[in-house]
Amino acid sequence: MEYTIRSEKMSVTVQTLGGSLRSIRDREGTEYLWQGDPAYWKDQAPNLFPYIARMTEGKYTLGGREYHMDIHGFVKDSELAAAECGGDGLLLRLKDNEETLARYPYHFTYEIEYRLNGNCLEVVYRVVNEDEKTMYFGIGGHPGFNVPLEDGLQFEDYELTFAGAGGLSSEGDTRRVVFSPACFVTGTEPFALGDGGTLPLRHDLFDDDAIVLTGVPAQVCLHAKNGRKAVRVSYPQMRYLGIWHKPHSDAPYVCIEPWSSLPSRDGIVEDLAKQPGLIALEAGKTYENRWKIELL
Repeated sequence: MEYTIRSEKMSVTVQTLGGSLRSIRDREGTEYLWQGDPAYWKDQAPNLFPYIARMTEGKYTLGGREYHMDIHGFVKDSELAAAECGGDGLLLRLKDNEETLARYPYHFTYEIEYRLNGNCLEVVYRVVNEDEKTMYFGIGGHPGFNVPLEDGLQFEDYELTFAGAGGLSSEGDTRRVVFSPACFVTGTEPFALGDGGTLPLRHDLFDDDAIVLTGVPAQVCLHAKNGRKAVRVSYPQMRYLGIWHKPHSDAPYVCIEPWSSLPSRDGIVEDLAKQPGLIALEAGKTYENRWKIELL
């Protein structure tokens, strides 16, 4: 099922499968969200929980038992229930069930709240630990945006410009997460942004798969110097940002992915209670993570 919410400046359509975005349009009718051409990438904006990206051998351990987990977790493939729906807001909910418990042994409630405020889509991820033990998880977004956003422009006309409270990170703070050929973490290395904190887009940037950065400001703008339309993503509670399109292609989109944590380390079947960087949520507690997408 799909729901559409509206403000005076934009409209957003969301599907209950995975709670994923299906459309982001401004009042002129311009579509900002990638529309899922399977020739490049059939998805549009999956939500990532309780794990981000890949696990070594597709599995992890917890409390001495072994569990299997698909890439990016199970929320993207789960049917969420609409708990609230109004003109400018939507709340979707997933509770643990037999299928989730087989892959993730926790009782929980997972919510995605979408709310429009003028030209801004506010996204809230909310997790309630309804178990008697600490939950460990990662959480994040994976929206793809059309590039170009306007006729007469090309992919290479666009760049990502990083900014945020306090300005750019000091020189040397920004690092790229290094991945093995199979996309597992091997470490980090320095990453230099261009003047003004920019990353000009080229298709071959993604020939080695995603660019995952840490130590960047909490806001990035996708724009073209000669363009009228742009999109800004702000992610103040996320430690990592993934940037991606299908490798070795001329895909006309780019994903801007706020992540709380990283995939498995290369060659390690992770113990979920020991993997560095995962969120640890105590029994009975609630976790919230807020980020937003603005049309400029």
